[in-house]
Amino acid sequence: MNGVGIVAALAAESRPLGAASRSPGGARSLADGTLLVVSGVGIAAAREGARRLLGAGARALLSWGVAGGLDPALAAGTVVLPREVVSPEGRSFTTEPGWREALARVLGDAHAVSSGRLLTRYEALGSIAAKAQAFRETAAVAVDMESSAVAEMAAAARVPFIAVRALVDTAHDVVPQAAIAAAATGEGALRIGALLLAVARRPSELPPLIRLAGRYRSALRSLSAVARSGALAAQPLQPAARGALS
Repeated sequence: MNGVGIVAALAAESRPLGAASRSPGGARSLADGTLLVVSGVGIAAAREGARRLLGAGARALLSWGVAGGLDPALAAGTVVLPREVVSPEGRSFTTEPGWREALARVLGDAHAVSSGRLLTRYEALGSIAAKAQAFRETAAVAVDMESSAVAEMAAAARVPFIAVRALVDTAHDVVPQAAIAAAATGEGALRIGALLLAVARRPSELPPLIRLAGRYRSALRSLSAVARSGALAAQPLQPAARGALS
């Protein structure tokens, strides 16, 4: 075990990390000794996933997966390595700079990378107008539904934290309600039945859903490149407190 624990909301998001075997405490262990928990979508699920990782012996936490774009300049597939994560209530958490910068250096110029602020919300931002408003109000470049919970747990435990997110939908994209309806179960599995039912009820959403699926594959390719970099478990990780800014 290398001390790093990763929280991923969905099983599909965790696949670029490779095969994982069961480990004590409800976590799984990757080949390099990194611990993994597939938590399910949302703040409460991510908080519980981080708690399980800490209980299993993790000494650093990483929030992993996809995100929605808020900055109109960022394309799908961009890797977001935020310097700061903001909770729905406006609480800000810094990420571990040495760990984050080591990963950014390894990725180099081969991949589009942003270090802008990452916003966490309780619900998905599906409309272009909602994304634009969030961008204006928070200056966040991307949004997810888990990272601030993992950051909060890391701050409470006084362990390093970073987030690694690849953009799926951009600021210019509407997220179909069909995709939102296919929210993950508590096990982190996509509800395909809900997705098909939502498409049947809203056939007009099929074209944007197909486009979103293509961008999801692009995001997973970016996550695979990050996983192959070997820098997710970069050492040494500084155990100094990286708590909330506000």
